[in-house]
This record gives sequence, structure tokens and C-alpha cells, in this order.
Amino acid sequence: MPHSIVTRRDVIRYTAGRVAIAGGLTGLVTMAFLVSDLGTNESALVPVGTVTHASMILALSVSILLSGVMSYRSARLMQQLALTRAELLRVSRTDPLTGLLNRRGFDEAATALLAQAAAAGQRVVGLMCDIDRFKAINDRYGHDAGDRVLARIGDILRDFGARNDVLIARHGGEEFTGLMIDVGDEQATRAMQTLCRLCSTKVSGGGVDVPVTMSFGLATHNAGCDLPSLMRRADQALYRAKDLGRNCVVQINDLEVAIAC
Repeated sequence: MPHSIVTRRDVIRYTAGRVAIAGGLTGLVTMAFLVSDLGTNESALVPVGTVTHASMILALSVSILLSGVMSYRSARLMQQLALTRAELLRVSRTDPLTGLLNRRGFDEAATALLAQAAAAGQRVVGLMCDIDRFKAINDRYGHDAGDRVLARIGDILRDFGARNDVLIARHGGEEFTGLMIDVGDEQATRAMQTLCRLCSTKVSGGGVDVPVTMSFGLATHNAGCDLPSLMRRADQALYRAKDLGRNCVVQINDLEVAIAC
């Protein structure tokens, strides 16, 4: 919007301005119409029918013009307000460092996907992953390097998710979460093994090369389990990947999933 309307004085000023514009336009249109239709001779005799006809046309023209101008102005303000709200909604659901969904955005999107998958009878696999020894990276190379690592891993995860139709978000800190729809256990494991290799990289910047690896935990969604339950089991699988030496993928088997659920 060109001017912010914050205080009551702003409201009064804005309203007064719109009234002034409406009055000015009405005067100009009335003057122009009367001159063109009735002439400029004030003492000329004009038939009543002509005056009535002219008055009706004048009133209709002014009404249409003012309605159009004000409606256009209101529509523009509503459009800008809608765009602002949409941008605020997007920002509130996006992690600024990685460009991925944040935890709130993921929870909303994943809950909707779970409902759709359940209705379609599709298999769902939950994912939890994090950067190995991230605290040591911050301690050794500094927090700027840590931010570069997060941003780079975010790029890799975002590109992989877009290419493979995987919902991926930053869960918090160095931890990321995801959801795969209509995939089998073996297919999900192969996909995450590929992603694990992609994330095994070096992040350069600030005169240093930071070696990075990630660990992945997978769990299958079962009927009757909600999103938090699914992600807790995926987190258990992630801890097992850490116990096995990191930089690997672990998927909880069916028996363990049934017990955890």
C-alpha cells in the first residue's frame, strides 16, 4: 500500500482524501457534461424534457464513474492485502537459512498428506536425518561455517525432494524430517541411500573445507498411528544409525514398528 493506515488519524485522513476525490470528480464530470449537452449560455431556454434527460444521464454517469474508480481502488488494496497475508503465511512456514519448510510448515503439510494417503490406501514412510557431529563442526570451524553447512545440506535436500516427490523440512538445529508417499520399504531405503551419498560432501567457504556426512532413520506408517508416532519411530531408527557409526540409513522393521505403535 502507498501509505500505511495505522492510527485513527490515518483513517480520518484517508477517508477525507477519498471524499475530496469523489467530490472533485463529481464536479468536473457535472461541469463537462452540462457544458457539452446544454451549452454555456445561462439565459438560454431549455425544454424540461432535455433537462430531465440530461440529469438522468449525468447522475448515471457520475455514479458509474465513481463506483468504478472506488471499486478499482478497493480491489487493488484487497489484492495487496491478500498478497501480504500469503507472503506472511509462507514466511511463517519456511526456514530462512535453508529455504525448506520449518517444523510448523512440515506438520501441516505432512498431516494433510497422511490423510490423503490413507484415503487412497497408499504406503507412507517417515524420515528423520541429521548432520553427523554438527556440534564439533561449529566448535572447530565456527558458527559461520556451520550455517554454510546447513544451507548447503538444505539445497541438497530441497533439490532431492523436488526431483523425487519427497516432502522434506528442517525439524530444528541440524535435524531434518521428511515424508515419502506411495513407496515400499526397499524403495524408500534405496532413495535414502542415494541421498546419504549426496550429503557426504565438503562445504567450502571462509578458507576452509568442512567434511559433512548425514545419518538417516526410516519408519513405515501403520494404520491408527498419527504423525508424531511415525516421526518418533523414525527418530528411533536415526539413533540406531548413529550407534552403527553414522553416515548410513537404518529402517525399523515391521515387528519393531508394530511394538512401537
